[in-house]
Amino acid sequence: MTGQALTSLLISALALPVSCRVNQRVPKKMLIENGAPTSADKRLINDTIEEVQWVAALKPNTVGVAEYRDNEREYLEVAVLSITARHPAQGDGRGAAKRPANATRLAELVHRAVPYPVLLLLAAPQGVFLSLAHKRWAQNEIGKVVLDGEPVTANLTLDLEAEHPFAQALALDHQPQNSLLVLYQGWLDCVTDWHAAQYTGTFTMSDTPAQAAARREALRNCQRLESERARLRSLAAKEKQMARQVDLNLALKRVNAELASAREQL
Repeated sequence: MTGQALTSLLISALALPVSCRVNQRVPKKMLIENGAPTSADKRLINDTIEEVQWVAALKPNTVGVAEYRDNEREYLEVAVLSITARHPAQGDGRGAAKRPANATRLAELVHRAVPYPVLLLLAAPQGVFLSLAHKRWAQNEIGKVVLDGEPVTANLTLDLEAEHPFAQALALDHQPQNSLLVLYQGWLDCVTDWHAAQYTGTFTMSDTPAQAAARREALRNCQRLESERARLRSLAAKEKQMARQVDLNLALKRVNAELASAREQL
């Protein structure tokens, strides 16, 4: 399956009502003006994005889900965007896009450029990415919206099928409907469940917000412990002193035990 085909599959999997569909092309200039703080970021957007499509706008009057407001944030709308990044061979004639786009940075820039929370589907040469990021009011600038933490992104496999439990879990009517904030968190939890499945081998949805939070914490532990395991393995491979090798191997065993325990919490 191609990246564009998978993107179309995922948009269909969202099962969005006609009432919220926009299906409008967005000029790259808007992303550059609102989400590119450096010249390198401007080049990344300009040279690697082929097309930006505004798929849908989820509002109380288009999906029947209430807006959300508190002192930290307001969710009046959730935007669904689809972006196609250029293949390296599709350069602009001036040597642009010779390497695959930095998908992680590109997704972050898109989230920063749009004032609403975004469900982003990014089809890049190295895969299709589903990315979400919460928003909140800036602390020092009245009226400005900033990211609330790092974007949560899943690198999806191109063999994903419509019958896969993850694809089915994305459907709008499978998300909590209390408010747009809670709905958006439901999609974020789906991405967490996808990451957990990379460890467990089986995709299962979190049953409650408490379970989803515990799974997020377990995932953070797994990622931290995997990084530590890689660091220890690298040190052990380079170490020449026998006593130090023993210490590193013992530390590696402890980390492996902790990692196995963290995986069980998923």
